[in-house]
Amino acid sequence: MTDIARLAGVSMATTSRALNNAPGVAAATRERVLAVAAQLSYVVSPEASRLSGGSTRRVALVVPHISRWFFATLLEGLEAVLRDADLDVLLYHVGDAKDRRDFFDRLPARRKVDALITLAFPVTELERQRLELMGVSIVAAGGQIAAYPYVCIDDEAAARQAVNHLIFLGHRRIAMIAAVDPDQLGWPTRPGRSQAYTSALRDAGIAVDDDLIVTVDWGGTEGADAMGQLLGLREPPTAVFAHSDEVALGAIRTIRRAGLRVPEDVSVIGIDDHPLAELTDLSTVRQPVYQQGVLAARMVLGLLRGEEVERAITVPTQLVIRRSTAPPRR
Repeated sequence: MTDIARLAGVSMATTSRALNNAPGVAAATRERVLAVAAQLSYVVSPEASRLSGGSTRRVALVVPHISRWFFATLLEGLEAVLRDADLDVLLYHVGDAKDRRDFFDRLPARRKVDALITLAFPVTELERQRLELMGVSIVAAGGQIAAYPYVCIDDEAAARQAVNHLIFLGHRRIAMIAAVDPDQLGWPTRPGRSQAYTSALRDAGIAVDDDLIVTVDWGGTEGADAMGQLLGLREPPTAVFAHSDEVALGAIRTIRRAGLRVPEDVSVIGIDDHPLAELTDLSTVRQPVYQQGVLAARMVLGLLRGEEVERAITVPTQLVIRRSTAPPRR
């Protein structure tokens, strides 16, 4: 930095402000400093900046799944914004009960971050207390946990859109395949989605039949198994609402292997608008996953700057009608 200041003909303070894009530097001076820095292949030392600024310029991301489309897309949105803000990302994959215990046992030692973002990751009261030992800003992306600022969709509203679509088409025998995540204790399912199913049926004057509700682990194969159970009923459903598109696609596989047609014999709808949903013509309720990551990252940046931020953001969902739903055969 001393060499840059000498060659640019400015003070060290002006050089520092120009390199860090701080205010108080004329545009021409900033350009001259940056040009000299580029000639010298100079880059700001992250560790030096952290020591001088009193912050780590790191954000921890806690994610239960990396390979699943939802979490990967959420991560993309978060990382893009944080990278543009010149913040480093530390990724903590908490995939099962053991990972979870290890993470929270060692948590107090992980104070080398300025903020922490949980990705659709529920926490118990004890875990919440452990998180707060870090003394940093905490934001929840993709779901609401504790009293932290959060970005999410309204699961109940999304499920209502799906079930009401089937009711509008004239279906009365509507099944639900609910999905649980066995690795996430205390968050067996998206409760709003199940609540919306029962309330939508009751509002339409349709009795809730427990035989038409099957709960399985989250995944396509599990959705296929659940559909087999539903087709084994004396009076199978004419329509199926699945908690996710992956589960819905598994159900469609079983329907077709049974020699039935979608949607002529059975209509199927999911939630998410997974990339495969468009390719397979699956009706669904779209949620903007990438946008949730972007908004959560911007919320963190605002908190780090000491700004007042909106602490609860609910992004809208959209019914997407494709070829997997149709009126029941008379």
